[in-house]
Order: sequence, then C-alpha cells, then structure tokens
Amino acid sequence: MTSHELVTLDGSTFFVSGASGDVDGLEAHGFFHADVRHLSTWQLLIEGSPIRVLTSRSLRYYSSSIFGTLGTARIGVNPPVSVQRDRIVADGVHEDIVVENNSQVEQRLVLELRFGSDFADIFDVKDRTPKKGVTGAEVGSRHVTLWYRRDDFRRGTRISFSEPCDLTVDGARFGVVLPPRQTWQTHIDISCLVGDQERRPRHDCQSPGELQPQMPQTLEEWLEEAPDLETDFDPLLHAYRRSLLDLAALRFRPLERIPWSLPAAGLPWFMALFGRDSLITAYEALPFQPQLAATTLETLSSFQATEDDPFRDAEPGKILHELRVGERASLGESPHTPYYGSHDSTPLFLILLDEYERWTGDRELVRRLEPAARAALGWIQGPGDPDGDGYLEYRTRSSSGLDNHCWKDSWNAILFADGTIAQPPIATCELQGYAYDARHRAARLAREVWGDPSLAARLEHEASQLSERFDSDFWNEERGHYVLALDGEKRQVDALTSNVGHLLWSRIIPEHRAVLTVQRLMAPDMFSGWGIRTMSAADAGYSPIEYHNGTVWPHDSAIVAEGMRLYGFGKEAATLTTALVEAANAFDDRLPEVFAGFPRERTRMPVEYPTASRPQAWSAAATLLALRSVMGLDVENGRLRSSPVLPPAFGRVRLRRILVRGERVNA
Repeated sequence: MTSHELVTLDGSTFFVSGASGDVDGLEAHGFFHADVRHLSTWQLLIEGSPIRVLTSRSLRYYSSSIFGTLGTARIGVNPPVSVQRDRIVADGVHEDIVVENNSQVEQRLVLELRFGSDFADIFDVKDRTPKKGVTGAEVGSRHVTLWYRRDDFRRGTRISFSEPCDLTVDGARFGVVLPPRQTWQTHIDISCLVGDQERRPRHDCQSPGELQPQMPQTLEEWLEEAPDLETDFDPLLHAYRRSLLDLAALRFRPLERIPWSLPAAGLPWFMALFGRDSLITAYEALPFQPQLAATTLETLSSFQATEDDPFRDAEPGKILHELRVGERASLGESPHTPYYGSHDSTPLFLILLDEYERWTGDRELVRRLEPAARAALGWIQGPGDPDGDGYLEYRTRSSSGLDNHCWKDSWNAILFADGTIAQPPIATCELQGYAYDARHRAARLAREVWGDPSLAARLEHEASQLSERFDSDFWNEERGHYVLALDGEKRQVDALTSNVGHLLWSRIIPEHRAVLTVQRLMAPDMFSGWGIRTMSAADAGYSPIEYHNGTVWPHDSAIVAEGMRLYGFGKEAATLTTALVEAANAFDDRLPEVFAGFPRERTRMPVEYPTASRPQAWSAAATLLALRSVMGLDVENGRLRSSPVLPPAFGRVRLRRILVRGERVNA
C-alpha cells in the first residue's frame, strides 16, 4: 500500500481506494470480503467529473473521511459546492455523501455513482484471471444486487440508497437541487452475500462514533491494556502508538467458528490466517499485548495437521502456513484449506508457547496444548526431517505449492553467492536454529509443566548434538560466516543473508562465532543504515529491490537486533533499533512490510518497495520487539529483568504497567 491510498478495514473485510474514495479496479483497489473483491468499481462523479480532493484520511482504522469540491476547481476558480464522503467498514460498508451549497445562489447538479464487481479471488487480482462462473444483476427501486455463481460457490454485493435515484446495473444517478446555503445527502449501505447469508453493515449513521469492532476488546480497551511508554524521543513514541493501532486494525477471526481474534498478516494481499506471520507477530508483541499469543496458539493448534496430504503439503503434527476461503480454495483449485507449506511454523509454535508461559504464567493453556506441542515435536523429529540426517529440510509435494518453505518463500530466495538457485530438498540455516530453540523450550515445559523429565533430558541432548553438527556443517571458513542453507546434495549454499542473524536469536551458535556473525551483519554490505539487508550487496543475487535478496524487512532486522542483545551486543542492537525507528518515522511512523536496500548515505531516506503491505503485522510488531531489545526485557524465575542498553538518541525511556504473570510492573 502506498501513502496516497485510503485504507479502511474491519478484520478480513477491507476497502482500499484512491484518496478521493474512488476505486478503478487496478491492483488491490476495491472492497474485499473473505478473499473476494465485492466491488471493483466505485466512482463518484459530479457534473461528469471526479471531485477535487482537499483532505482525505482515515479517522480510525475502520472509518475514513474525504473532503473535496468540484473538479472544475483551479487557480482563481473556486466552485461554490463542497463534497464530503464518510465511510465506515464494519462487516459491510456504510458510506454517506453530503453535498453543500456554500453560496447564495441555487445550484443544480447531476451526481453519479458508478459501480461494478468482478468478484475476483484475491489470488486472481494481480493476474486478472477471467472468471469461470456466471454473473448477473437485479435492480430494484433503491437497491441493486450484483451476483456471481460457480458450482457451489456463491457471492453477491447488494448496494442500497436512502434517496430516490435512477438505478441501472452499473450506476446510480441523482438530480440534486441545492437551495442557497443548504445541503443534500444520501446514505449508502453495501452488503456482502456469502452463500445464503447477508453481511450487512453494522452501523447506525446517527451515532458513528460509537461503532466498535466485533472483538474481545474495543480499541480503547486494547490501547489501555498496553504498557505506557515514556520517552524523550518523539519518533519512538509515535512509532509505538502506530504499532499498537496497526495491530488492533489487523485483528480478525479467520472463521465464524473461531471465537478468538488474532493478527492477519497484512493488507491487502495477506488479510488471512498465516502461521509463521501470526507466531512471529505474537512473539514480538508479547510484553505489550500477550493475548495475541494465546489466541494465535489456540487457533493454530485447532488447525494442526493430523494426516498426510501431499496436495496441501500437510503431515501429522505440522502447523499451517496459510488459510484461504475464496473461490479457488472453496472449489479445491488451490491447497489453501489450509495449506501447510512452511517448515518454520511448527518450531515457532513451540518457541511461542514457552515464551508465552514465561510472561503470563498461564500453565492451564500450556497443559491444554500439550498434545499439540508433542505432535509438533513429533513432526520435527519425523516428517520435517525426511532423510533423517537431523536437519529440517523441505521440498514441496504439491502441484500448487510454494518452492520455498522458509520465511523467504519466493521462488528465487535461496541462492548461492554466484546467483545460482539452490535445488531441493533445502535445509536453511535459521530452520535449524528454530528447531534447536524449540527443543530447549519444550524441554523446560516438559520438566516444569508436563511432568516429563525424561522427555526434557532427551530434547536437551538432541539440541546439544544439533548445535555441534550445525556449526561444523553450516560454517564456511573461507567466507567467514554461516551459509544460507544446505542444498539437496548437502552442498553449502554460500550466500551471506540476514538468515544468519536469526541464529543469534535462537542461540544455536557458540560465542566466538557470534562475535564474527555480528561483525558481518553490521558491515556496510549487510547494514544499509536503515536495517539489515536480506542479502549481502557483495553477492551476485543482490538487488536493493529484490523481494528477498537485498531488501530490508523490519521484522527480520528486529529479530537480528534481539539476537545481538541476547549475546551481549547491546550497542549493535541499539544502533539497529535506532535505524528502524528512524525508518518508521520516515514512513509516517508505520513500518511497511519491506523497503528497498539502498544505502542510507546515498538516498538519505528509506525507499519504498513498490508492492509492500501496509499495515503488515510482523512489521507493526517489529517496533515492539526493538523496544524490548534496547530495554533488555526478560522474565526469569517469574520476575521481570531489565538490562537496558539505550541508544543515545532515545534519551529517557520508561515502560509502565507491563503485565508480567498477572501483575503490573515498571521498567
């Protein structure tokens, strides 16, 4: 999403338009519900022309307002008519259009709303894939219903107007007469039809300020639950609040039968349940919004695979990658029902489970999820390591699956230093770190919560063996760093990437290697000045705008900073954290999913990536993890420990009312 777009959202329902509020059907513009675009055209014309926008902004994440005038406005010509559009997304959409005559002379205008729906599956929006079903429309006196049917899949869009108008299948026309100093308005309701159900907008236009999302907490309650940040560094304060607001905006319920809310991955392409994204987001946010972790763990355990299904890359014990409910998934054309093509979600599930218990003391949840945790361990020790060599390695078995099952999951993400694409099965370095950490954390839970010391001892022994073998197999002495991966022939995929920073977070590497790893990550080919590049600028596959091979991902850099902190490199973590906060400030306090890897001294500002999601969950939460890192926050033996190494720019930093095992404490 770019800064000139207007975004309004309510869970998996969202509306993306230009600053004028109009939608032309390009890219991800439109009104979407549950992975389908219900409006691809939505254009307001007055006297045949779009309005001239004066001010346009979101008021809350689910409401926005646009002020404008006639399109004839120019220097020396000030039209007498002003226009206001107020939009609220809450299940459906409620939009008010108010036209005001600011003169002493009667004004006669023709106002038109053009509309249409392509009912595109979210996967088809980029590709503009032709529809295979049947479309139609029904026109009433003050409402129009657009519909799409294909086999058992049915969607519809119903548009209702409060004022009389001339209605057709693609537009509404109003003849507006405005006496001097008077206004005219129409109220528009847009409902989604899903099968036999109609999702009407839950909004009373007489009390728009009282609308609240259908979540366990209102926005005000959500913000009140978070710790209070006190700092002399205003960019940090603004980035902190924006992070909390964006995480609130991305809360959703993936299915009606799921009573919990958890973060969707990001807008527009990823407003769905993602295992990896939700787990990392919840980990980043734990000291600030621990309920996200509980809902993420419960939801993902409810979808944990119980059988082998090659089309969905599912294996018993595996945690999902992505769940979709659009046309392709509903008709079995895509494997996302759910799809299990990620090799890191399962160890990350165990990592989050342990970290959640440390912060909350919620042993009831840990006991309830013991079967899921044991199944996850079974997958790590079994199907996740198909050749039994001790390393997690992946190869898709699905005809529609992803080539890569690590967080860098684009087709060309795993490259040798010379730019050659590695061939599967692939064992990336950070997967082994996650597996190491997951074993240690599950061992603690086994000993302290599940009452199984023999399991704890076995897991700790396996972790120790893994660490020793990993250092031997993944360290490249000639290049002086850990390699990205081992390929299908067990050759070192020798590119230098940010993945090695995750090894610090998992603490799989010895101290003497950590020193060298931190030095390489902070060298100019890796540290752009705004964050850690996903690939070294010295390697052949590097490009500053290649999705996983040279860009900067805020969540990735925040994890690296936390890993540096855990090994005692507080100053380096502080430098990296400062860079992230300054980047957020340059992006209007909202860290995007990803931005370009150009060097800071060249551009003097972070450069946008053309199709980055904004807001995006693990980027929103990256600010929170970065704040935890510089404040050195951990829970040990049930008590909060703080060992801050603050960047000089931050000045005074205090966090008050941190929730630790049921009590509010300060740091």
